[in-house]
Amino acid sequence: MLTNYFKIFIRNLKKNPAYMLINILGLSVGMAASILIFLFVQHELSYDRYHEKSDRIYRISRSFFSQNGEINLHLGHLAPPFGPLLKSDFSQEVEEVIRVLNTNVILKDEASIFEERRFYFSDPEIFKVFSWKVVDGDPESALNFPDGIVITKSMANKYFGKSNPMGKILEMKVGPVSANMQVRAVMEDIPDNSHFKADFLASMELVTDFYGGYEEMMKNFGSNNFGTYLLLKEGTEIAAIEAQIPEFLNRHIQVGTDGALPSTWTNLHPWLITDIHLHSNLDSELEPNSSIEYVYIYTAIAIFILLIACVNFMNLATARSAKRALEVGLRKVLGAEKKLLIGQFMSETIMMTLMAACIALLLSWLMLPVFGNFTGKDLSINMLEHPEYLLGLLVLVLFVGMIAGSYPSLFLSGFQPVKVLKGTYKIGSLHEKFRSGLVIGQFAISIILIVAVLVVVHQLDYMKNKELGFEKDRVIVLPAYQELVENYENLRMRYLQHSGIEELALASRVPSGRLLDAMGTRAEVNGELTTMDIRLADIHVSHSFMETFGIKLAAGRDFDFQLASDSTEAFLINESAIRAIGWASAEDAIGKALHYGPRRGYVIGVVKDFHFESLHQPISPMVFMIPDTRFNLVAIRLKQGFEEEAISYLREEWIALRPDFPFNYFTIEDRFEQQYEAEEKVGTVFGFFAGLAILISVLGLFGLSAYATEQRTKEIGVRKVMGASVSNIVLLLGKDFLKLVLFGFLIAVPIAWYGMNSWLDSFAYSISISWLVFALAGFIAALIAALTVSSQSMRAAMINPVDAFKVE
Repeated sequence: MLTNYFKIFIRNLKKNPAYMLINILGLSVGMAASILIFLFVQHELSYDRYHEKSDRIYRISRSFFSQNGEINLHLGHLAPPFGPLLKSDFSQEVEEVIRVLNTNVILKDEASIFEERRFYFSDPEIFKVFSWKVVDGDPESALNFPDGIVITKSMANKYFGKSNPMGKILEMKVGPVSANMQVRAVMEDIPDNSHFKADFLASMELVTDFYGGYEEMMKNFGSNNFGTYLLLKEGTEIAAIEAQIPEFLNRHIQVGTDGALPSTWTNLHPWLITDIHLHSNLDSELEPNSSIEYVYIYTAIAIFILLIACVNFMNLATARSAKRALEVGLRKVLGAEKKLLIGQFMSETIMMTLMAACIALLLSWLMLPVFGNFTGKDLSINMLEHPEYLLGLLVLVLFVGMIAGSYPSLFLSGFQPVKVLKGTYKIGSLHEKFRSGLVIGQFAISIILIVAVLVVVHQLDYMKNKELGFEKDRVIVLPAYQELVENYENLRMRYLQHSGIEELALASRVPSGRLLDAMGTRAEVNGELTTMDIRLADIHVSHSFMETFGIKLAAGRDFDFQLASDSTEAFLINESAIRAIGWASAEDAIGKALHYGPRRGYVIGVVKDFHFESLHQPISPMVFMIPDTRFNLVAIRLKQGFEEEAISYLREEWIALRPDFPFNYFTIEDRFEQQYEAEEKVGTVFGFFAGLAILISVLGLFGLSAYATEQRTKEIGVRKVMGASVSNIVLLLGKDFLKLVLFGFLIAVPIAWYGMNSWLDSFAYSISISWLVFALAGFIAALIAALTVSSQSMRAAMINPVDAFKVE
């Protein structure tokens, strides 16, 4: 029976090659797009699942509350004491607790100097928690040594080439601290599907010394810089620990001067490690994470594209049903049962789907490097390493075959033999309407994707070009260091003598970073110092910070180097802080008393609101002050047209002053653009797959219009004899298809509007979707449909009427 089905399939392939080609090509493109998306989705869902104990590993985050109980800051990091305290207090539930601290370090071997950003200090038990394979050395003891360091194979190759790295020394510098680290173990590179990736793991003892010893470190509940992970004992539920967290906090953190229990203003939250990548986008993370929303979006796109391809198949199969009506009628007269005919047509569909799957695999393999590049993922279709991919492909073939072949099989097998053999069988209006509905659905999906592309592009353009309230152009940022801070004024005057440097300033943070530092605030309101229920983010700056970034004053004055009190008592705040505190205006704030953390002072000026963070976040209340310490960065504004000369000069100065440190800088403009990389990728993905969806729709529309014009060849001949022009005939044949596009547009508009508005809600500042976006999307779809249909209509309209009458 199967052999017979195969012979019939080959016979139909030879008889109608164009029809078969359109169907197979449409299915293959749809399946290729789906394969790429499913590879991406599978990779996203696989994060951290390779750990053998992933179902028992939890990362702990820390939140801070305002007085009304709302979270105003949520960090993916904890202060250093929490790890040891959690292990000791919950020894019945917790098997291991480990902490990791990420920092940029300078590493030097015998010949080279590198700045490493994926350097982590870690507790020695890390290999008992995470399933990272050590290929050389003892993972149990490597980090027990104060100078112990574990490196990945790629770093071993980078620093030591083919020689054995074990026992080799790497000179490490972190700020003013230097240490010689001995390689005591080598591990495999951490898999790409990890929520953080380390190239180096160093002993935590150096960090303990930095904090002034273990006892001092255990008193520091404010330095929230440590990623902290629990490994629960088997059979333990995390809820058993979570319920005791408030009591745990009250037991270990001192009650504040206001008498409030710690559990009323801070809390700890467990996150299963496999949930972090797609569900945790906190104010601080070890590495940027993705979002489950994008997984849903990409999966929906894959399903939509598959449905469009299946719709093409259904439409073309039912449209050409008259060609096979006689075959069905004869088979029924000869005794073929309906289920046998359904099996035949389903088998043909699955054979076509198998052919399409082979082409789809080739297309996917060719497109994988491009797709992997703009998604930033290392994807592969290696069925030897991942045999489940083969199973997935077979499921995809069966799914597509069943969906695409179900309706045509039922439709074709339902022909009545008597009517067919008499030549009186006609396709009912219900089937015609169903086929039209499928075309409408196709174009609705295509228009939704076009709208999505236009909205994403518009939002990206808005974010990149929106006035941020300061001058981000031509500002480069270098790491500050002790000698620079100590001799800042002398170096500043020297640098300003260069023709390419306009201004420079020191800062704890610069625009494009996150505002994670804050302390308690008391402000003078109605003549009295009042404790503020607000989060006032602080930035430590030097006197020239506002001038360097071109930040405008709304009232008062800037810091003055000639006034010593400005370095100890003065504050600058932004307009959002004025509103948060409750002062009447910027002018009203000048001279008001402000107590911020340990500093007592007064407001000397108010700066206009500007976007310190990305447009995902609203403008936060901010306070600026001049400190003695905590300068991490130096921002330098370059003169237009002299950028290269200035950077060359700064590089020479850097090498002269810091020969053991590489000259690395970033620009504020680039950092802001990097914050929108996820949206850039979404726009690219939408654009790519919207193009594929339109291509598949065009293939189907091409096939349908070709068949429609073929069926009306004699009618066209008669109309031409009666005087109809070519344009009349093209309009006649095309208007029915354009009506379907119009109906698809009407369905797509509300769905696209709701979906894209939901996406825009993730931004604190976003565009409003204009009706022009929908009009443009509809016009693009209509134009593509018109060009596709008119190409067939024009060919039919140009036929000689004499030839048209010869068509049977």
